[in-house]
Amino acid sequence: MPDHFSRPEPDCFQYPFQDPDLPVEERIDNLISLMTTEEKVRCLSTTSSVPRLGVRGSTHVEGLHGLALGGPGSWGEDRPITTTTFPQAIGLAATWDPELVRRVAHVEAHEARYTFQNPSLQRGGIVVRAPNADLGRDPRWGRTEECYGEDPFFNGVLACAFVRGLQGDHPRYWCCAALLKHFLANSNENERECSSSDFDQRLFHEYYSVPFRMAVMEGGSRAFMAAYNKYNGTPCATHPMLKEIAVEQWKQDGIICTDGGAFRLLVSAHKHYPDLYEAAAACIHAGINQFLDDYYDSVVGALQRGLVTLLDIETVIRGNFRVIIRLGLLDPPEQVPYAAIGTRGEPEPWLSEETRKLVRAVTQKSIVLLKNSPQLLPLKPQSLGSVVVIGALADRILLDWYSGTLPYAVTPLDGLRERFAGTQTRLHSVTNNDRSDAVRLARECDVAIVLVGNHPTGDASWARVARDSYGKEAVDRKMIELEDEELIRAVHAVNPNVVVVLISSFPYAIAWTQDNVPAILQMTHNSQEMGHALADVLLGDVNPGGRLVQTWPASTKDLAPRLEYDIRKGGTYLYSKQVPLYPFGFGLSYTSFSYEALRVSPSVIKAHETIRIEVDLRNVGDRAGDEVVQLYARYPQTRWVRPQIELKGFERVSLQPDELRTLQFELPVARFAYWNPENQAFEVEAGPVLLTVARNALDPVLTASVTITA
Repeated sequence: MPDHFSRPEPDCFQYPFQDPDLPVEERIDNLISLMTTEEKVRCLSTTSSVPRLGVRGSTHVEGLHGLALGGPGSWGEDRPITTTTFPQAIGLAATWDPELVRRVAHVEAHEARYTFQNPSLQRGGIVVRAPNADLGRDPRWGRTEECYGEDPFFNGVLACAFVRGLQGDHPRYWCCAALLKHFLANSNENERECSSSDFDQRLFHEYYSVPFRMAVMEGGSRAFMAAYNKYNGTPCATHPMLKEIAVEQWKQDGIICTDGGAFRLLVSAHKHYPDLYEAAAACIHAGINQFLDDYYDSVVGALQRGLVTLLDIETVIRGNFRVIIRLGLLDPPEQVPYAAIGTRGEPEPWLSEETRKLVRAVTQKSIVLLKNSPQLLPLKPQSLGSVVVIGALADRILLDWYSGTLPYAVTPLDGLRERFAGTQTRLHSVTNNDRSDAVRLARECDVAIVLVGNHPTGDASWARVARDSYGKEAVDRKMIELEDEELIRAVHAVNPNVVVVLISSFPYAIAWTQDNVPAILQMTHNSQEMGHALADVLLGDVNPGGRLVQTWPASTKDLAPRLEYDIRKGGTYLYSKQVPLYPFGFGLSYTSFSYEALRVSPSVIKAHETIRIEVDLRNVGDRAGDEVVQLYARYPQTRWVRPQIELKGFERVSLQPDELRTLQFELPVARFAYWNPENQAFEVEAGPVLLTVARNALDPVLTASVTITA
């Protein structure tokens, strides 16, 4: 660390705030008392450093699926650093494996500490803008790839896992701070600078806020970013919910920041305040303690005009110092378990074999088998004379806006070449968009593998995309139909043995492909091990077990208006009456599973008790595989409008052929609660609840009933 940020030895503290044995709030009291007005205002930045007093804060870094210190977003500025890159966040979610997601975040946190503390690097920071706890309520949302899907409980479980992975399990210190984004209901890009997401209290508490609440109260996050948009007419950056809900109810006592540029948009786009002085004061009064854009003169002006007091600023910046203390940045390094990472001359962590294996395993588990009928997959090299790989995505790994720079890249073609090496199968490729070559080789080969999908940065400049089905930050999708389906049709016309690999950041409507092509796989972008993982699945070394985390509609026409945030009008699997192309939770396997019994105890239960659920699962196929057991609930006699079915539990399990496993769930009855706007509280409704074990949201297998008594 630079000399002016050096920390004193434990036995020579100059100021009380440097003493780790003092209570946190006393340390903050002392620190603030020593600061000048200018220093207090400057601590509303993303670093909250006070160099004069030896206080070094941490700036923010991006990290949705790996630490980003490079990549298309130029997060590494002019000196990008390679870092481990996993599949996009929605691909991590497709694993349905919270422990795996926690391990991903743990790797990322270690790399963030390494680059931040390494004397030869001193780059980045240890406040990580992740996870994205927003809900993918509409597949046209341009940033769908950043979230964990459309279900609030599922997203909350994975957000908690990612938070725990970033922050670690030490009782006192965090490895990194997990900064959730974007609070709240931010799932449109077009008009986001001024649009309003409108819905009632019940949807706030039962849907949109659930992953945030879980990540704070159960996961332990103490940092989040307010969204660009309004909620019911009030900009999120100045909304009372920041204090009234997040701080007072959830006990979030750390960082609350604006989004990039959002402060000035309060005046220029939202036109909610007459000038930046009033906007700055409103942010601080709402609880904002970090600004992601130029704020200094506006806050000083607000002070001078009496719109905000110095006490107001002192009150909010306390949250920043709580995070700094949890990160150990004020304490002697020998006392902080993460302080030595990167300082001992250890190898670059993104080059470790263990990390490479984890990326490969995560990518394998993220792959979803959408169709395999007749059973073309897995491919058998011993019976194939030739295979052609077609598509512009065959020999590329495309990165999204929040990716870092890959330490290495194994493209799909690389992986297949490696896997087919030494076999009798001849491998051909057409990666230059020459359809005539693709059709010619498809006609000559036994199997054609067609790789299609979106470009994660839109293949265009900021706020532009090359195709109507593309989306990214600042651009929503105009349609969900796949333009490349014409290429699939042309190849299929000359060779029925087509495997479509859809590499996409979001759902696509591929009705013709589903009806005509025998085999379809879906995976997301970015993984440095994409080619190895795909080859492993295509050739049967790994049995795919990923599951979709969003409903895939059959057509754009099946979607509600893009800015309709009242999902009760047909949004998501919770309320939709449309027949989807693929339902939430869908995914196939190379083997088959039998659900043989469901036991629920007790059958009559009170609101404060816990239900015990057991289900017997058997692999009845001839190869090992993974099944995702999904537990849903519905309320046949409710007096409220409630979801037609909603996820309440899940577990991914691996079984050998003929292996029988009894899975156990413990479900607190409180998980069935709804928000009662009359009493302003969550309540459990007396009456029957139907519990269904299912393969996906539309494929129930076994059902049992419990009755909740008052």
